[in-house]
Amino acid sequence: MSAPYPRLAVRAIIKHEGRLLLVNAYADPTKPLMCAPGGGVERGSALPDNLKREVWEECGLDVEVGAPCLVNEFHDPNGGFHQVDLYFHCALNGAAAIDPDWRDREAIVNRWRWVTQDELAQTPHKPDSLAAVAFGPEFSVIYDPLEPIVR
Repeated sequence: MSAPYPRLAVRAIIKHEGRLLLVNAYADPTKPLMCAPGGGVERGSALPDNLKREVWEECGLDVEVGAPCLVNEFHDPNGGFHQVDLYFHCALNGAAAIDPDWRDREAIVNRWRWVTQDELAQTPHKPDSLAAVAFGPEFSVIYDPLEPIVR
């Protein structure tokens, strides 16, 4: 069944010492797809507040949410799923170390990686524009149009 409108989510571009934080997109370890941390927006909560909550839930990290930098949307061409992700540059409040015993309460995120630009190029990830946003010119905003979901 198709949803009446797209799902809205927020995602964090967090860099530390020239590396970008990635999390697994699927809990199944046989699916290697990685993405930026984040998740669904809760009604009545500001986008930055949602993002701080999502990053904490998935990684146990406290962040300061900065400027928006990417609008990406994806969908399932064989189903009704359509999501719009709003990405924001974020800065760490505190250490970059993620406790290896940290557990995502939704049990989706169970792997984290800090990657260089070269490592990102070798890592299956979405969206395709992630490198341009994370390692490209500051203060640019990118729109990455509708792409099929990867399973």
